[in-house]
Formats: sequence, structure tokens, C-alpha cells
Amino acid sequence: MIRRDALDQLPVRTALPALRAALDGPGSAVLCAPPGTGKTTSVPLDLAGLTGEGPVRRVLVAEPRRMAARAAARRMAWLLGEEVGTGAAPAQGWGPVGFTVRGERRAGPRTTVEVVTTGVLLQRLQRDPELAGVDVVVLDECHERHLDADTSAAFLLDVRETLRPELRLVAASATTDAEGWARLLGGAQGAAPVVEATGVSHPVEVVWAPPERPVRPAHGTRVDPALLTHVAGVVRRALRERTGDVLCFLPGVGEIGRVAGELAGVDAEVLQVHGRAPAEVQDAVLAGGDGVRRVVLATSVAESSLTVPGVRVVVDSGLARVPRTDHARGLSALTTVRASRAAARQRAGRAGREAPGAVYRCWAEGEDGRLPAFPDPEIRVADLTAFALQAACWGDPAADGLALLDAPPAGALAAAREVLTAIGAVDGAGRATERGVRMARLGLHPRLARALLDGAPEVGVRRAAEVVALLSEEPPRAYGDDLAAAWRTARRGGDAYGARWRQEARRLASAAGEPRGGSGAGGDGGRGAGAQLTDDAVAGLVAALAFPERVARARRKGSYLMASGTGAELAGAQAGGGHRPGSSGPGDGSGLRDAEWLAVAVADRPVAAASARVRLAAVIDEETACAAAPALYASGEEVRWSEGDVVARRVTRLGAIELAARPLTAPDPGLLRDAVVSGLRREGLGLLRWSAAAVSLRQRMAFVHRELGAPWPDVSDAALLECVEEWLGVELGRARRRADLERVDAGQALARLLPWATGEAARFDELAPERIEVPSGSRVRVDYGGAQPVLAVKLQELFGWQESPRVAGGRVPVLVHLLSPAGRPAAVTADLASFWRDGYRSVRAELRGRYPKHPWPEDPSAAEPTRHTSARLKRG
Repeated sequence: MIRRDALDQLPVRTALPALRAALDGPGSAVLCAPPGTGKTTSVPLDLAGLTGEGPVRRVLVAEPRRMAARAAARRMAWLLGEEVGTGAAPAQGWGPVGFTVRGERRAGPRTTVEVVTTGVLLQRLQRDPELAGVDVVVLDECHERHLDADTSAAFLLDVRETLRPELRLVAASATTDAEGWARLLGGAQGAAPVVEATGVSHPVEVVWAPPERPVRPAHGTRVDPALLTHVAGVVRRALRERTGDVLCFLPGVGEIGRVAGELAGVDAEVLQVHGRAPAEVQDAVLAGGDGVRRVVLATSVAESSLTVPGVRVVVDSGLARVPRTDHARGLSALTTVRASRAAARQRAGRAGREAPGAVYRCWAEGEDGRLPAFPDPEIRVADLTAFALQAACWGDPAADGLALLDAPPAGALAAAREVLTAIGAVDGAGRATERGVRMARLGLHPRLARALLDGAPEVGVRRAAEVVALLSEEPPRAYGDDLAAAWRTARRGGDAYGARWRQEARRLASAAGEPRGGSGAGGDGGRGAGAQLTDDAVAGLVAALAFPERVARARRKGSYLMASGTGAELAGAQAGGGHRPGSSGPGDGSGLRDAEWLAVAVADRPVAAASARVRLAAVIDEETACAAAPALYASGEEVRWSEGDVVARRVTRLGAIELAARPLTAPDPGLLRDAVVSGLRREGLGLLRWSAAAVSLRQRMAFVHRELGAPWPDVSDAALLECVEEWLGVELGRARRRADLERVDAGQALARLLPWATGEAARFDELAPERIEVPSGSRVRVDYGGAQPVLAVKLQELFGWQESPRVAGGRVPVLVHLLSPAGRPAAVTADLASFWRDGYRSVRAELRGRYPKHPWPEDPSAAEPTRHTSARLKRG
């Protein structure tokens, strides 16, 4: 029996006529409705005709999370007076509302409204692009910009344009870029209609509750324990100051467990809600309390799609956990970031769904304006390997024909294609192979799909599926950082994670081809392929197949080098902590610390750390590493500049890891030349022999280039290193080591750069003479090392010289440094006539008493130049 009173109270129903009109017209619409208005539950029932209005249609609702999909289906079934899966006898099929999430399906031919995750929707579109039998698709919570949701929207728009123009689409959200989605859904026909629903808005008081002392910013998945202690304190404060249940937002499962521990003893029931929580716990939270006050600790799954009854207070830690990819190091993992202002509004709205409420924000009001306005779309920051495979299977490897709000970054997409090519998922043109299509249909990241398909023949389908199930959803921290030990814990454990793991392992084993009636997940794997391998060997091989560039060799205890070239440290090694023998807890390195080789399954990079931090890995040997990463195995001559000299070896490598090396007695001359050039460019031209004549020549060439330009060459360090093979060609051909470079006469080589071919080189000594003859007959060297050429000469040698010399074809006057008889500077001039007329008297007055043996005529312009004393002149 339909609960008409509950349906009629939902504010979104006022917008339903406009929404139906939009779908009957253009066929697509954007629905903007605040939290709590019923957009997730009432709208699909209405569009399906289950509320008695409009024709009966089959509606598919896509939710970003499994928990939201289950909860939405249960709520819709409740509005119809039924329960999911019990509306009809199984023999007759499931009832009118059902759901499908990975590993669980409660829907059948009689199901009119089916709620699925966006991942399931993608799988369905790949198998059946027409979505046969589906009339309407509702993309809920599209503002969250999950990659699967964006990809689903692009595929659906392609289906509408090419296969099923009658398929109706709704993009629904509480806070979104309505105009952007309207343009996207409308396509060439113009923007789709935007339908807005106004909700009953209860006021929510904002209380700013920043920590009293500064806390360290989050990095990777680490959150300062001081902040979590503060959040727990704010929850206690909210319980004292307010009535009603408290909903506290935290970034992840670990933080929820930590805060739950700190709330021990509070006068309230403490519940933990996240994607890993058992279904019964999720149901209990969404069903409401029985008069007992509750504190619900939740991840962002509670931001939208779900209404938690009884909540009047929200405590917001201000953090969120999102996927990020470090392309430079080949690391993809979840990381903790500041939540956006849009997310903060969504969270605060949870407090005002049923009555006036309050939100306690664990940051200062002044920080609020510096938060990002919206969360980053996953397509901009996440690993795109799965997206690239989906696009290739769809027939658009470049993804340039897909209607996306944000185009995928070219670098990230190229990196994803490299991975897909390496694992055989796409061919050289980027098209999906038969193997790639099979990988896409496994519902796994392509890396894990490769590990399952390639690992099954080696270790057995069931054992491979069990390890991949562990890798597909990282086990709790309490399971430790040793993958094989975590596998054994999952087999023994009766916790919620273990139950989900067993279910996923069974699904993967079936998808990979295990015969029905097999022993199932959790067995000892003693029969069939791989029975002779230990659990440790199986875990290591499967992890290495999934992440071949992360196989790592020890550099020292607790420190490794991955094949990708990135360093990796066990948590205890990074922190400088000790190891407790027999312990398998996180942070102590467990049984991994003494391993020579590891297959790193999960790693992140702390802020300001040069190396990654290993969070989950398995022990392997060199043979397994090479077998899992054959594309990275290489052997050949390696001639390079290292530690100030040329090193020539024959080296066998696995990516950046050196496996073996021996000296080369007769290295390839071309490789030698390249190594010497590399050394010059790394350490500079000081490796050559620069005599005084060579330095002088370079200064003269630099002067002519500066004053006259081409064809006179640039001889700066940067220019010479750029064309080093041109002017050092002969010498480079003979160089074998640093000592050979040190014997090279740089000046002799440099002269090759003069413009001999044009004949201009013959004028070089005229344009930049090395020496200039002065009136005394001396040939004095010109210094070209400064901004202007300098001629330093004793004053008496220039008597009678009226004009200063000029160089560069008369363009540049030479700056004359007039020296005392002792060779000390007495005056500087570029105009000798002016100096004899105005400056000489003062210099004569100052120096003639000091140097009485030298001539100091009253009229120097008419005196005889000399480099001798007065006495010698008289004798002469």
C-alpha cells in the first residue's frame, strides 16, 4: 500500500509536472533540489508511474555509492509499502523496486525502478549500449563529479544521439553546475531545461570550533591525531549544548575508529557508517533510533542521497578523502584534502532536514573563504587507466568524441594508454583487444584485471581471486602491511570486511572462469594450478602482476627502490621506529623488513618526503619480479657520466633496479661520445684546459659577437655547451675519460668556431687585436674581459698620443688605464687629448715627487714617449 501521506509531504513533488513536461519534450532535464526534498526517492517512483501518475516506465537510478544505492531502493520500497526483494515470491520475480551493486543483485523482470551504482551502469552500457527496456535514466548526485558518473553521462548522451533518441535522461543534484549540465545534456539542440525544487528549509546555526592549538595539515592518508582528539571533544560539546542525534563527518574508516575510541563512555550510542560497514549497521542508522540518543560517525557517504533520522547536529572535521595520482612516481591512492565549501553546505544541511539544527565546523571562520568552492572533478586528478579502457571499449580511444564537462588531461590519458598497452588491453592504435574487453567486464581496475587473468593460470583461479579481492578494496589497517598476512587474517576473520572480501572473491572467481561448485573463497588452494606455491608466493606474484613497476629491491633495511625509479620506505623505517618481532601491525614493517624484494601494492608519498611510504606489500624474489615485469627487463651496454668520470658497463636492469653489471673493455664509440658530452653539460667547460691564451681568445670572440653579432659566434657557457659537438668534434672522438678532457686545449678547439667559411675570420685580429702598439714601441695586451676593452700602459709610454685607440672597426673606444712607473693605476680615460689638457697636471703634481727618476714634461703632447727613466734617456 502506497504511503501517500509520506509522498505528498516531499517538497520535490511541486516540481514533478515541470520535470515530466521536460522529459516528454526535449527528453532530458537537470533537476536541482535541496537535500531532503525527495529527489532521490520520489522522482524515480513518479517517473516510473508507480505513484499512480503518468505512464509506466522502467527507470534506472544511478548512485555514486553502494550504500546510497541500497538505501535509496529500501526507502522507495518503503514508500510503496513493500520491502526490497520481498514484494513478490522469488518464483515470480522481485518486486517493483530493486537494486544492483557489485556482487549483489535484487532485481528482476518485474522490477520497474532499479537503483544501481555508476560502476554497474557502466558495465551494463558496455554489454548493452541500447539499455534495452529502460525508458529513463536518473544520474543522482552528479555534483560529486565521480569519474564513473561523468563517463556514464557521456556514454548515455552518445546512446541518445546515435541509438535511442527516445531515452530520457535526468541529471539530479542538490548543488551543481546546472548551466554546464544543461548545455551538456542539451547538446546540439540547445540547453536542456533546468527544473528547480524548493525545499522546506530549517535554519541551521553555524558554530565555529577551531582547535586551540595549530594542527599539522593532513598528508596522504595521515591525519594529525590532535585534530581527531579535537573533533571528539567538539562532539562531546555538541552533546552537552544541543538536543537530538549528532552526525560527525570524518575522512575515512581509520579516523572514524579513532574518534569512536575517544568517545568511549559518552551517554549515547556511537555508530560508524562508511562503505565498509555491515549492511545491518547501515540499516540501523538509516532506520533511526528507539529513544536512545545517537552519535553517527560517517564518511562523505552521508553527505547526500541518505537521510539519517533524528539528526539535529552536525560536527564537520572539514576533511575529505579523494583519489589522487602522482604521475611522476606512478602512485595512485586516496589522499586527505580540505573539504570544499559545497561539501560543507551539503554536510550542514543534514542538521536541518527535519527541524532547526546546528553545525559545528572544526576550523576558523577566517579559513572558510580560502576553501575550494567545489570538489575537483575526478577526471582532472585521478588515475585514468580504467576510464581509458572504458573509452577504448566504447570505440573512442582518444575520448575526444565523448560529451564530458571536463576533458581528460592529455598527460594522464597518455600514461593510462601506456599501462593498457603494456598489459595487452589495447592495441597499437589504442583500440580495445578481446583481452581488454574481458578486463573491462570484470568490474576491476585494469591492473587488477590483468593480475586476475594472468595470475589464475599460475596460482589457481580461486587463490588469484582472493588476493585480487584484497587489492580491490584495501584491507583495514589492523590487518597490517604484509599482504600475505592480511590474506590469512581475512580468511580467519569474522568481521564485516572479511564477509565482503569472501563475497567479492567468489564473484571474481566465477568471472574468471572457476567452475560452479568449486571450493569457494577461503579454502587452502591445495588442488589445481599453483597448489605447490605458498600463500606468500601467491600474494607476491599476484601483487607484482598488478603493479609491475612497483616491484622493489632493498637498498638498506626497510628502504627500497621500485622499478619505476621511486624510493619506498616501510612505515617503521620512515619514522625511525623499531620492529617488534612477530608483530604484523601497521607501521612496524612486520615480516617485510628483512625482505630483499617486495611487490608494493599500496603506497603513498608523505608531504616533503622524497620516498613513498609502503602501506601494503608482499615478499617476492627476483625471479618473480622479472616474470611479472618482462617489459621492464633490459640488458645492454651502459656508458654514462657518473661521479665525475665515464663509466662503461654491461648492465642488466629491471626498470630502475640494477640486477647485474660488469665492466666493458671496448665500449661503443658513439656511447662514449654521448657520455663525455653529458659530463661536459653536467659539470661545465671547466673540465677542459683553459690556458691564458685560450681565455683571452674566448674574451675577444665574446666581444666581437657582442658588438657585431652574426656571423661571429656566441661563446657563452650555454651556447658552447649547446654546440659542444661542433667545436670539440675531433677531441670528443678521442676522449674516453675525464683525464682526456683535461688535456684538450680549449683555445685551439674554440678557434674552429670563427667564421672561416665566409672569410670573415681573417678580420678577427683587426676587429679585436690581442695587442696594440703604443707610441713607445711596446705592444701592450688588450683586456676584453669587461664591458669595455682595456689597455693598461705606463703613462710615459703614451706621450704625444692624442687619440685613444678604437677597435671593432672603429666602433668601440678602448678604455686606457694610465699607470704610474710602478705599474699602479694613476688615471682612466677614453679621451687622451682631454686628459693631457685637463687631467695630466694633477697626476704630474702628485707623482713627480714620488718618481723623480722618470720624465714628467710640462707638455706631454709634445714629449718623446719612453718606457725608460730620465737618466737612461740622457745616456742614450
